[in-house]
Amino acid sequence: MNVLVINSGSSSFKYQLIDMNTEASLCSGLVERIGETQGKLTHKVMPGTAEEKKFTVEQPFPDHVAGMKTVVDILTDPERGVIKDKSEIHAIGHRVVQGGETFSKSVVVDSVVRAAIHDNIPLAPLHNPANLSGIEVAQELFPGVPSVAVFDTEFHQTMPAKAYLYPLPTSLYKELKIRRYGFHGTSHRFVTKQAAKFLGKKADEVNLVTCHLGNGCSMAAVKNGQCIDTSMGMTPLAGLMMGTRCGDIDPAILPFLAENKGLTIKEIDAILNKESGLKGVCGMNDMRDIHTARLEKGDDKAQLAFEMFCYRIKQYIGAYIATVGPIDAVVFTAGVGENDEYMRAEVCKDMEHLGIEIDLEENNTRRGVARSISKGGKVQVLIIPTNEELEIAQATVDVLKG
Repeated sequence: MNVLVINSGSSSFKYQLIDMNTEASLCSGLVERIGETQGKLTHKVMPGTAEEKKFTVEQPFPDHVAGMKTVVDILTDPERGVIKDKSEIHAIGHRVVQGGETFSKSVVVDSVVRAAIHDNIPLAPLHNPANLSGIEVAQELFPGVPSVAVFDTEFHQTMPAKAYLYPLPTSLYKELKIRRYGFHGTSHRFVTKQAAKFLGKKADEVNLVTCHLGNGCSMAAVKNGQCIDTSMGMTPLAGLMMGTRCGDIDPAILPFLAENKGLTIKEIDAILNKESGLKGVCGMNDMRDIHTARLEKGDDKAQLAFEMFCYRIKQYIGAYIATVGPIDAVVFTAGVGENDEYMRAEVCKDMEHLGIEIDLEENNTRRGVARSISKGGKVQVLIIPTNEELEIAQATVDVLKG
């Protein structure tokens, strides 16, 4: 069974075709600059393998339909394609950012589901319209092929009210659904299942703190395989310090900025989302550049940004251990989580009292597979490569089977 996974943005979309009999990625790609005078399609065959082949196509893509038609042509190309005909695509899995309280699991898309995704646009005004557009394009080009919506928020819908409600007037929750939703749910769910396998436990028995750390960062407290708390909130701005997002700050800073700098709400929102975090502190939001600056050039701002980033992760680990109780493992995943040995060492330093101790030699070695970097502590420290596309494909298959 071949599943096409689509992650649609406002002016771009990512795709990946996965053979679910082997769970191998046949190809993946990115179509970007949709609607501009010149678009770009980057396509990889057998991505992530020694046999990977990559090529690009530069041409105008006036809309998502045009982009997807070009992708279909490439997938079925006699020389470069990986399938003979688009009928070999048996299902399509869509990443949808915000399911609100409407969706606690993945669902086959029909008119009711499309309407519900549309109703949740106020909670994700930048993402849900684009996700919905991707669904509509797929249904137009693949008539009769089931589309399944997989929501970033669904893994976090097991949080109890004491974790997801904010201490605001209840009327605001009832009227506007202001609450904690959490994001990166497909990643947290994927690594939770992989951690359970690694530890030889059933998925509903494992207790974890999962750390999805990239340009966007979030953490989850997982008890008996279910999320009971997560760091992101009603929006992806809350929680950890990130590449360009501030994470948790004193909310009174917002009116203070408005009064003292004459900034509008939109201007403040742009600062918090695009000019803060690592970038706000040191001017850089790529951790590789930050390490070069602090280690080779003695850049004090880069060093401070690194320390602040790690400090907040350490704080959340402590809080979530207190929340979950005895845990089996702390899991690091995503681009920074999987590849930044300096960050992991700093976060785990002086955590022996919580049963966390890492082997620095193993930590400093990159292997690209699920592994433990622990050094005899009661709590395992795991590095597990995430695969959100595969998780979406697995959820798609599960929905269609069940």
